[in-house]
Amino acid sequence: MKRLVPYTGYLFFITAIILVFLSAGSFMRTGGNPNLEVTYIVYAVLMFGDAIAVLVCGIYINRRVKIIYGFAVIVLSLNIMLPIFDQFGFVDLLFVMLNILTLVPLLVYRKDFLPQ
Repeated sequence: MKRLVPYTGYLFFITAIILVFLSAGSFMRTGGNPNLEVTYIVYAVLMFGDAIAVLVCGIYINRRVKIIYGFAVIVLSLNIMLPIFDQFGFVDLLFVMLNILTLVPLLVYRKDFLPQ
């Protein structure tokens, strides 16, 4: 599993790409129901912001910056916990599993990601 350490950044990039597609999909739903238009726009903006945060983590995680490591753990933890409070479906399960798959190497091999 230690071989996953250099590839953890790629898991962040995959997560960011998925979030951008989900954000675009949420934004495209705005024309369907005028009562939920603002809700879909807020969802799209929040998912896009999350994609930017995950992308920043993916770019800087292998540079051994302590604040980026903490930020990455917080972002991934929120990505795991927050979908539980919404309507939880199959896509949410896959997204949570991807975030867990990214978080586990960060926690197990934290010495490889933190400055020495």
